[in-house]
Amino acid sequence: MSGHDHEPRIKELLARMTVDEKLGQLQQLAWAWDTGPGGADTEAAEAAARKGLLGSVLNVVGAAAGNALQRIAVEESRLGIPLVFGLDVIHGYHTTFPIPLAQAAAFDPAVAEQDAEVSAREARSNGTHWTFAPMMDVTREPRWGRIAESTGEDPYLTASYAVAKVRGYQGADLAAPDRIAACAKHFVAYGGAEGGRDYNTVDVSEQRLRNLYLPPFRAAVDAGAATVMAAFNTISGVPAHANPHTLTGVLKQEWGFDGVVVSDWTGVQELIAHGNAANEAEAARRALTAGVDMEMVSTTFVDHGRALLASGTLSEERLDDAVARVLRLKLRLGLFERPYAEESAALTAPTAETRAAARAAAARCMVLLKNDDDVLPLNASALRSLAVVGPFADSGDLLGTWVLPGAPAAVPVLSALREALPHTRVTHAAGVSPQGPDTSGIAEAVAAAEAADAVVLVVGEPPAISGEAAVRSELGLPGAQEQLIGAVAATGKPCVVVLVGGRPLTVGGWADEVPAILVAWHPGIEAGPAVADVLTGAVVPGGKLPVTFPRAVGQIPLYYNHERTGRPYDPAAADAKYVSKYLDLADGPEFAFGHGLSYTTFMLGAPRLNRERIGAGELRAGATVEVTVPVRNTGGRAGDEVVQLYVQDPAASITQPVRRLRGFRRIRLAAGEEKEVRFTLGADDLGYWTNDPAGAFTVEPGEIHLHTGTGSRAHTRNTLLIT
Repeated sequence: MSGHDHEPRIKELLARMTVDEKLGQLQQLAWAWDTGPGGADTEAAEAAARKGLLGSVLNVVGAAAGNALQRIAVEESRLGIPLVFGLDVIHGYHTTFPIPLAQAAAFDPAVAEQDAEVSAREARSNGTHWTFAPMMDVTREPRWGRIAESTGEDPYLTASYAVAKVRGYQGADLAAPDRIAACAKHFVAYGGAEGGRDYNTVDVSEQRLRNLYLPPFRAAVDAGAATVMAAFNTISGVPAHANPHTLTGVLKQEWGFDGVVVSDWTGVQELIAHGNAANEAEAARRALTAGVDMEMVSTTFVDHGRALLASGTLSEERLDDAVARVLRLKLRLGLFERPYAEESAALTAPTAETRAAARAAAARCMVLLKNDDDVLPLNASALRSLAVVGPFADSGDLLGTWVLPGAPAAVPVLSALREALPHTRVTHAAGVSPQGPDTSGIAEAVAAAEAADAVVLVVGEPPAISGEAAVRSELGLPGAQEQLIGAVAATGKPCVVVLVGGRPLTVGGWADEVPAILVAWHPGIEAGPAVADVLTGAVVPGGKLPVTFPRAVGQIPLYYNHERTGRPYDPAAADAKYVSKYLDLADGPEFAFGHGLSYTTFMLGAPRLNRERIGAGELRAGATVEVTVPVRNTGGRAGDEVVQLYVQDPAASITQPVRRLRGFRRIRLAAGEEKEVRFTLGADDLGYWTNDPAGAFTVEPGEIHLHTGTGSRAHTRNTLLIT
């Protein structure tokens, strides 16, 4: 998205603007959702807009409310510069798709792109120009509630999804009536919060910053992301909102980003609480000079900017640069030509088409963790009765975190299964509530199970304890749900657990008691039909875990792409004492990254390389290696498999992870069908960033092990020699 065509207009506007008007463009104020102008909560925004002292408003919902405020800015202010309206459209506007973590489980970025396209069309028609998404914080912290908004623990998978979502939101032209500006957030390392506590400290080396946390942001910027949001956390002692190394050195100078850096909600003012600034004036100075261009909600820029200019601690050049970035965004969005939304064209509800897309996406995101004795799919023709129990069996509260006001509730699993199984008697008992100790309903659930041929247990965590500021110290099922599982499983009836939630949970206390577990996450508006599709075999599951499921909270952080210690655990010598292990817990996760089963089976052959050696200099010059993997469906029905390619550098100047995902491809094969999957590896896949703060990427000579399989624990491999 080149901004060159807009530069003369930007220069002309800057020449006409007063200092106060320039500072006003850097201010974003909050609205009161769909409250129209004239309300007590909107007075400040209206007054600022009328004086030309406001650049943006967030949380305006609806074309009419947005147009009314926009008219004040365009028709009553001196220069008539339009406002840009932002909103947290995270995984849907009217049509709620699965949460982002669920979408990552599809191992298919097209799912995220479609979500973004539908969201952009619905949002822009209602006057929203800018979404604060996608979140691309790589995280290894399931206690952190915002893992639900992430795409998990892997930077390569996250980068792939970041690009897809930016493309889906923005398309080829931000000014198009069905596109909105994307925001790459949170810059940077927010997912590394100590203890999983939201907003907490992150102490990170330069190499880990560049190898783990920065790649998705670089991919998003290269894909044209219009904006970037600063993170709440500190980065090695320096708050992200006041970090010139990341905001200016890396983002703006090294990567050439010419869009807007927006603060998070009161993030500039919070520099005082961080202990980084003594007062609001110092907070404004630190944030502006570090590279923040627009301040969300707090008002330190407009309150103190003029004094900072007068004292020489803020340069006119930096102020003009920030304003130019805001104006560039508005010009790219076409707001000067078309500031108003067409109210008669506003989309007001999901359509049959968008519901169908959300349903297909939700089913594609589900992960079959186990399926002993092929309990699934349910045999509709032989199943005379089915008990559907659990606190989420008949619940519409399956949309997940970050849902917009007025979004339709999810279709419950119970009604969807009754529709999918018209010849089966489907009974229901909740058993327990989502949270709380009451077990008085368990007897009814057990009775329902005993009277049925099979049981579907829908359990998990409610969206209310997922998302921002929703940190959990324990990751088991809330309330008395585990007791419910134990009681129902004890009936001996075939029992399928459908697990809903926004994070990995510790399931070891009950996983062995049930033959089948399907992770449905928070599936969105078409939750019930999508679950029914998978349970009945109308859709064959093919999702994979984008994040590790630990055995216990005490293992966290636990992730597949860890570094090797000098005394690694060896399963062949499990009794060895002086190795890296727990005394009271089996080694490794309950379910590993990349794991996921199907209703059919697949066989992968060994990876083949088109060359067995390559020079480091050749790679740096752009040469590549092609890896080919044969895949065959060895089962009796069509299904999807995700072929995964992992890279391991066993001897490097900086210790490398035991595995790094560098390729994945989800393919569909008919029964007996065989295909070859090809991956291309280059310098980006085979080298790594060092601890040089200036940014140094190296490709070293030596062996590279290439592992291919259907999960991160794949053993099939080949070796490439870099000379």
